[in-house]
Amino acid sequence: MSSIPAHREKISIEDYLDGETRTEIKHEYLDGEVVAMGGASAKHGLVAGALHAAALPHARRKGCQLFMADMKVRVVHTKQTFFYYPDLLLACDPQDRDPYFRRHPSLIVEVLSPSTERIDHREKLFAYQTIPTLREYMLVDPEKRHVEIYRFGDPGQYEVHTQGSIRLDCLDAEITLDEIYMDAEAV
Repeated sequence: MSSIPAHREKISIEDYLDGETRTEIKHEYLDGEVVAMGGASAKHGLVAGALHAAALPHARRKGCQLFMADMKVRVVHTKQTFFYYPDLLLACDPQDRDPYFRRHPSLIVEVLSPSTERIDHREKLFAYQTIPTLREYMLVDPEKRHVEIYRFGDPGQYEVHTQGSIRLDCLDAEITLDEIYMDAEAV
């Protein structure tokens, strides 16, 4: 005998945002559904931290804000609203200054984990590419030197990097894979 799952009420955007200010656990918002986020591995944190450290001087030079893990991005597409917590978010629009989320990022970075890799490659890629200001979406594997970059614009591009350096057009900068992976490879 199977049971029919109970219908859950959608949570409003206002209730979600209010709840996120009152809890230690981060949640993503998927058009009314709230999903708790899990913790990250040591390598995940080291790779994200190294990327932040390498990109921060370039972000400051360009007058941009670079956030690590705690700033949400708000995506509105086909009358649906989503809030995600990317590992890195670069915001360069001086009018985009909500205290809890950004709407117009230039760069989003997701450091992959086994539990989120499929979502990062599919759901988030689809959602993020609807953001008109997004120039680059980077997926970084913390276990091995493997970085994917989706570049949006005309023409769009997809690149895979396993050695050398990565060009971030939104920052007019190069970051080496040595900078990204040095600490994680020592673990």
